[in-house]
Amino acid sequence: MQITDIKVRKLFDEGPMKAIVSVTFDGQLAVHDIKVINARDKFFIVMPSRKNPDESYRDIVHPINAQFRGMLEEAVIAAYEEAVREAAENGALEEMQTV
Repeated sequence: MQITDIKVRKLFDEGPMKAIVSVTFDGQLAVHDIKVINARDKFFIVMPSRKNPDESYRDIVHPINAQFRGMLEEAVIAAYEEAVREAAENGALEEMQTV
């Protein structure tokens, strides 16, 4: 399975959540609402989830193994860093939203 597109939908300047991203696989499957988080000076991704009746959260979709998670995380964070660079060049980091 190949990542064929990554869209950084929204960037955030404040707080630990830095971006919301959509990823397309093989040009046929899109996963929306992947979050880029920065905590303890480290970036990582959080997969889309929903809240259960007991107030816990459950991933709607997630990688099955560490190798694929690493590949996905690396690609998403690289796309996030590129979007931040582009926004900084345009002077619009705080309000950047893409469709």
